[in-house]
Amino acid sequence: MPSTTNASAGSKPRKKKGRRARLIVIVLVLAVIAGIGYGAYWSVDSVRASLPQTTGSIKLDGLDGPVQVKRDGYGIPQIYASSDEDLFMAQGFVQAQDRFYEMDVRRHTTSGRLSEMFGKGQVKTDEFLRTLGWHRVAQEEYDSKLSPSTKKYLQAYSKGVNSYLSGKSGKEISAEYVALGFENDYKPQAWTPVDSVAWLKAMAWDLRGNMQDEIDRSLMTSRLGPQQIADLYPEYPYDRNKPIVQEGAYNSATGKYEQSATSTSTQSGTTGGTAGTGLTGNAQAPSSLQSQLGGLSDVLDQIPDSAGLGPNGNGIGSNSWVVSGSHTVSGKPLLANDPHLAPQLPSVWYQMGLHCTSISAKCQYDVTGYTFAGMPGVVIGHNQDISWGLTNSGVDVTDLYLEKFSGDGYLYDDKTKPFTTRKETIKVAGGDSKTITVRETNNGPLLSDRNDELVKVGKKATVGSSGPDRGDGYGVALRWTALEPGNTMDAVFEIDKAKNWTEFRKAAEDFQVPSQNLTYADTENNIGYTLPGRIPTRAEGDDGSLPSPGWDSKYRWTGYIKQSELPYEYNPKRGYIVTANQAVVGEDYPYTLTTDWGYGTRSQRISDLIASKIKDGGKVSTDDMRTTQMDNSSEIAKLLVPYLLKIDVQDKDVREAQQLLENWDYTQNPDSAAAAYFNSVWRNILKLAFGNKLPKELRVEGQCLTVDPVDNTGPADEDRKVRECGQRDTDSAQPDGGDRWFQVVRNILKDEKNDWWKAPKSRTDSATNTRDELFGRALEDARWDLTAKLGKDIDTWSWGRLHKLELKNQTLGTEGPGWLQYVLNRGPWKLGGGEAAVDATGWNAAGGYGVDWVPSMRMVVNLDDLDKSQWINLTGASGHTFSAHYTDQTDKWVKGELLPWAFTKDAVGNTTSDTLVLKP
Repeated sequence: MPSTTNASAGSKPRKKKGRRARLIVIVLVLAVIAGIGYGAYWSVDSVRASLPQTTGSIKLDGLDGPVQVKRDGYGIPQIYASSDEDLFMAQGFVQAQDRFYEMDVRRHTTSGRLSEMFGKGQVKTDEFLRTLGWHRVAQEEYDSKLSPSTKKYLQAYSKGVNSYLSGKSGKEISAEYVALGFENDYKPQAWTPVDSVAWLKAMAWDLRGNMQDEIDRSLMTSRLGPQQIADLYPEYPYDRNKPIVQEGAYNSATGKYEQSATSTSTQSGTTGGTAGTGLTGNAQAPSSLQSQLGGLSDVLDQIPDSAGLGPNGNGIGSNSWVVSGSHTVSGKPLLANDPHLAPQLPSVWYQMGLHCTSISAKCQYDVTGYTFAGMPGVVIGHNQDISWGLTNSGVDVTDLYLEKFSGDGYLYDDKTKPFTTRKETIKVAGGDSKTITVRETNNGPLLSDRNDELVKVGKKATVGSSGPDRGDGYGVALRWTALEPGNTMDAVFEIDKAKNWTEFRKAAEDFQVPSQNLTYADTENNIGYTLPGRIPTRAEGDDGSLPSPGWDSKYRWTGYIKQSELPYEYNPKRGYIVTANQAVVGEDYPYTLTTDWGYGTRSQRISDLIASKIKDGGKVSTDDMRTTQMDNSSEIAKLLVPYLLKIDVQDKDVREAQQLLENWDYTQNPDSAAAAYFNSVWRNILKLAFGNKLPKELRVEGQCLTVDPVDNTGPADEDRKVRECGQRDTDSAQPDGGDRWFQVVRNILKDEKNDWWKAPKSRTDSATNTRDELFGRALEDARWDLTAKLGKDIDTWSWGRLHKLELKNQTLGTEGPGWLQYVLNRGPWKLGGGEAAVDATGWNAAGGYGVDWVPSMRMVVNLDDLDKSQWINLTGASGHTFSAHYTDQTDKWVKGELLPWAFTKDAVGNTTSDTLVLKP
């Protein structure tokens, strides 16, 4: 049980932030006095009680020696210990001080126990999460897959968390517990190592690859033909946007991927693009599958963005690039990273340094960077020798399978196999528990059991002549690499102490799920890239782009790609490597990595900026890396604006708006009226050309259209038209406007009479039959859309007024009463940037202009002098709404500024504001 000596009340907030915290407390107390209660009484005492002690000393049972926790003016901790176990125990204690409520919600998510905290409204979500079984798989990993040292570190971390929790009431942990009515009687369960391991499953879920594309392609078949669907999933543009790996090739003789010092060809994997051969090659998915997949999509929309990683699809991604010392001012490499994730309060990332006072066999770590609250180690950052960054590779590690039920089992190669079943009991706060049965086939859990719509089967369901009779219908099962026990947790600790490229690549081999692009640089002037991961191989003819028949063994996965066969690059001749979710390799790679790469808009822009800088011997500086991260140029605007300016506009108000584009430089600054207008035009082009032609399951919920019925195969008949309303959440509706849609439009842009340019008449506009007619209508619709949102006077328009960031507490900040949301949430901020820009402040064009995902952090590592590295977080170190460090980095993040990133002991000492000593 911790005891306190020489303790202060907490850290010393700066005056401005302290005044704001006090004002919030006053507002809160006034609300309580007015009788607007939520849960237990919120008093000044209760909201101050949870702020952490950051000075003085605290005794912790279990430490072998004293540990120093030094925090800078932003509350970012640097921990100094003399053993590995003490280091990770202190990490658990400190993260719990700042973020335990967040950690607690996360573990309730990963274990499917949200109903225990938030009541019956979360039962459906818990049912789905229990069906996936993240926590169960994490337990298997801990029991049988992880190394003894990893287990030891996980146990130490858990001990630190539990030392913090010991003897504390709800109000002493976090103000949210008071709001939930858990002020004094809340007794959090002890933290366990499995709680930390399970967090990797949540991260993998949000980075799971093309599952949503697989669903969407199948849903499209109700209204679109094979060629139309192929139009909307075009081939990756290798001629314009280069893949990550350019100087390597797969050697069929050796069965290895090998670096080639002279190779500049683009050899590699399956291209992004057209639908493959799932569903036994049918051109149209059966009507029953439409119902099933529509229901599945509804379920997916209900699942929380548990890792804070947000919408899953082509629109979202991350940037990381590395430049060798031959092209930098310092003569040593520079590495940048900015993962694009859903905005969350507090940020998904937690900045921290983990330092051994002396490196030895007893204490092996001297590492700093970005961590996850609830998990030991550093996920992205640098140690004394190397630095690394991560971006999502997008490889296809999920497949949906149709399952033919037969009695109490399912059909497989003409035989009936029994389901694997287990019971799950869901406890509900304020209500009765609910027990469900989870069924699994040999492909995985039956997701269709979690939604009534998924078990309904159309009377005319067909899957080709070789498929079984529909009977009572088909189920939908999920096969996913993350549901097979692995040892990714080992990789975190191995990378944290790697000293060179060889050790780094060896450590990365254990980074199985999710598969990530790893960039690398070291102090010896080397740069590199490697793709690790557990990536399945499929039978010939099955590319994983559509659901497959589970009853046929030839559609089973055939194994996994060997690590020696996965692509990498080391010190390429061009002197830099860029990863931004584009294709990893070219077209000759023998395995299917995915059919759904990002389309390379961001990656090519970054590459072009670097190439321009180093042309004729120019050198890249740390500030150049930061400036590139903030590049907000619109590539789709560069393509379309010349066409838009040629449209003869008669309406003077529309012409006035069109003139905004005439001298625009295509940058999307927050104060730009041209950026606001163009993005509205782009949104309306997508809606008219594509969005209104998609099935209701893909369109925004509540968007209603009068359309021909799905089964109408004859000429248009006005008497038979039906009213259909969209069903998709705004952050996952289509067309989302990401760079897949850039490529779709690019492919048909010069075909002025392409069928996609045809749009039916509306109440105010005539039908369009050509590109220019549709563009003219989009120019007009955008003018009136912005008039309604921003006013008639275009001089008052700005992109930032449309494109706003709001930071919301992920539980009570979205579900609590209005006054509580006011206390917990922050914003809005007016942002620049945009979809597929390097400064990827993403928005979904089908749903609106609001910010859906952002660079969740930014960092630039200087391998010449690590103390000259820089970093920033989206929010702040603290998860406590009344802390000075709740969002104290956000204003700088918005401006594109970075904070100094101290690493060496002297540099950390010079920036230290508070020191806490943890004593045995």
